[in-house]
Amino acid sequence: MLFRRRARMLRWLVCGRFGPVWMWKALLLFVAIAFASQLLGVIFSKSVQPAARSIFSSPNDQGPSLGSCQPHTHIMFLKTHKTASSTVLNMLYRFGEEHNLRFALPLGYQLGYPLPFNAHRVKGYRGPRVIEFHIMGNHMRFNKPEVEKVMPADTFYFSIIRDPVALAESSFAYYKEVAPAFRKAKGLGDFADDPKKYYEPRLRNNHYARNLLWFDFGMDHNANFSTVLAQHGEAMIRQAFNLILVSEYFDQSMILLRHALCWPLDAVVSFSLNARQQKSSTIGGMGASWVGKAAAAAAGVSVKGGHVQAKTPLTEEQREKLRQWNALDWYLYKAFNQTFWEEIDRFGHAQMEQEVALLRMRREDLAQVCLRDGGKPVEAHRIRDKNIRPFQSGLVKILGYELHPGLDNTTRTACLRMIRPEIQYKDVLDAKQFPRVPVVQAQPGQQSQGLIAAAGGSLLRPDSSRTGERLVQVEAGGRTAKEGERDWDGSRLVNNNQTLVGGQEKGRLR
Repeated sequence: MLFRRRARMLRWLVCGRFGPVWMWKALLLFVAIAFASQLLGVIFSKSVQPAARSIFSSPNDQGPSLGSCQPHTHIMFLKTHKTASSTVLNMLYRFGEEHNLRFALPLGYQLGYPLPFNAHRVKGYRGPRVIEFHIMGNHMRFNKPEVEKVMPADTFYFSIIRDPVALAESSFAYYKEVAPAFRKAKGLGDFADDPKKYYEPRLRNNHYARNLLWFDFGMDHNANFSTVLAQHGEAMIRQAFNLILVSEYFDQSMILLRHALCWPLDAVVSFSLNARQQKSSTIGGMGASWVGKAAAAAAGVSVKGGHVQAKTPLTEEQREKLRQWNALDWYLYKAFNQTFWEEIDRFGHAQMEQEVALLRMRREDLAQVCLRDGGKPVEAHRIRDKNIRPFQSGLVKILGYELHPGLDNTTRTACLRMIRPEIQYKDVLDAKQFPRVPVVQAQPGQQSQGLIAAAGGSLLRPDSSRTGERLVQVEAGGRTAKEGERDWDGSRLVNNNQTLVGGQEKGRLR
């Protein structure tokens, strides 16, 4: 009885004071529907929202505005040896690939080097202006009249130089096996003490041992120094080139280049390609480089406990002797180093410092996104992806990079372009620019026509008596060769992961 009385009281309170039961039921149903709608809305918005923007597409990371200028797309880069030029070429490759530009590519991997450049060394060249080429940058010995046959009149010409002493140290390490003058010397200090004792100008590949910059610019590197001759060479370079960069000031060089070409910041951000093993700050002129044990031994140093230790470091007297031996290069370096800083004066030191800081921050950001281990270079055999293992040259171990796993396709493609070694990148561009034509098997007794022949499903590159490049089988990953063959410069070809490893210059020292 008491229980029924309390139940009636409760119904009276609920229905009388707070409304009927049906109202509560409706309210609960409304709340449930609203919650379900909100939940479905969240799920739907997640399913249809656009993918996260790639770190490479952020407009805020492209540096200060360049105004109304238009990006240069006709570019000629003289790729000098041992000057950080491989990294510069990577930038050109990346920009050209992203913008579907056409490259003046060599038949092999260099444009006839060490012979003076000839327009017919460009793959696909059939005569002046038959094909529009946008970018030229592979190794050549400069020859302006022949370059002008290939490149349009509005082409932007630039190159890069380096302190001849540091260049000599790097050249000695890389070319000791192929340059007779270096091969005879016990170490670079021994060579520096008396270069004429080891140097014979007529021997092949000895151009690596004297005035290498002067040689690459197309002039006589064995000429006796005179101020008149040096000034004449300087004037020729100034007339031919719009900008000369300096390897020792690489980041500042990239800012000047970005403004000269009207390119976004990311176009000149780079990782150190073809770095040499073991970091050194003890060898004169070799700071901020990576030095392998064999190269260190060749240069008169040793590697102990992971650190480079000088056995017989170059004395200041030996360094001065190297400057005298490379007097033409030393003159060029001093002249264009002065011009370089005059350019920075005009640019503005405060603005330069700001943009260099942005460049370095951007490099660090991209290294964190793209690379394993924070971007630390690794030995080639440790790189899991065989397609991005750098080729090994001379006495040094050339390092490469590994990409972070799990990158989305857009980011991975952009990151891969930044670390792809020069030789493989050239092959990728070559395949895009000159797609393979299905090869029809020749009937018995018939001869192959043209420059392409059937060879077990692959292609054959033509022999060239001008460069010494052999007729070799071409596979998807590059050229293949039998162990023990020698390249044009006399260096031994090593079969590494079924890809040709030659002694041609592929290195950078920064």
